[in-house]
Amino acid sequence: MESISISFWAVAVLVLLAVAFDFMNGFHDAANSIATVVSTGVLKPQQAVLFAAFFNVVAIAIFHLSVARTIGKGIVEPGVVDHHVVFGALIGAITWNVITWWYGIPSSSSHALIGGIVGAVIAKAGGAHLIAGGILKTVAFIFISPILGFVLGSLMMVLVAWIFRRTSPIRVDRWFRRLQLVSAGLYSLGHGGNDAQKTIGIIWMLLVAAGYTAAEATAPPAWVIWACYVAIGMGTMFGGWRIVKTMGQRLTKLKPVGGFCAETGGAMTLFLATALGVPVSTTHTITGAILGVGSVRNASTVRWGLAGNIVWAWIFTIPAAAFVAGAFYWLSLTLY
Repeated sequence: MESISISFWAVAVLVLLAVAFDFMNGFHDAANSIATVVSTGVLKPQQAVLFAAFFNVVAIAIFHLSVARTIGKGIVEPGVVDHHVVFGALIGAITWNVITWWYGIPSSSSHALIGGIVGAVIAKAGGAHLIAGGILKTVAFIFISPILGFVLGSLMMVLVAWIFRRTSPIRVDRWFRRLQLVSAGLYSLGHGGNDAQKTIGIIWMLLVAAGYTAAEATAPPAWVIWACYVAIGMGTMFGGWRIVKTMGQRLTKLKPVGGFCAETGGAMTLFLATALGVPVSTTHTITGAILGVGSVRNASTVRWGLAGNIVWAWIFTIPAAAFVAGAFYWLSLTLY
């Protein structure tokens, strides 16, 4: 009876830690949903976070759990996962999120979590138990998602410029102040749909390893899904203002039409990735879309040096989170 009690409380603590990570994911990535709509003045910051949080949670009714399945069953063989692995993975991801939030660097919570899983598994059993297909697909989209966001954002900007070429700037601004609410809502849907599922996936992985959910189950318990969507929405409500400034003001100056094009291009990328079950970075996606819009308007207005620093943060995210996760895996073994 004692071992069952310990196992239950270990699982309960890790579920709470995972939900805390999900909250931090929303907090850290709020900028992705609201930076453009705030920087263009369409919504005030307090209005924007409530708006984005609402659509984060609404995403529960729209997207299938394809990304959760990739995280829960497509990154590592289930048999090697235990509570030490999950603890190391979550602490590695949370640590990297805190560091990048503190310095205002728009890094990826998604890839921090995946790096954490990889690092903890390697620390326990080496790389043989990792599933190459799932990892390669995820790593590939580190590059594909910002490029696709860049292309779609710039194409949207070109298309809009051509359609409204004979319309006065004042009318264009008035129209796109309204339309940007639609694009911001779509991007927040994509953010909630892709990012909440990553935490669903790791809790699902934990419940299977602990024997609370059957390995052949096609979905995790409903309470897991609701807890993760609500947690990411709550995190978004509190917002990460340091990163909002970087994304919405420092990369390039945006007008409502540019904000609309960036958010629409980014949303299309997120919807596609979520349908394919690929855990992508909303940070990478919106950064690429903003750069695409800025380069169409005037490439010289884009701060390419800052963009380069952001890319370096992307490259370091997985190995940095993996290193911290491996260290905390070993610490977990000594403590419990």
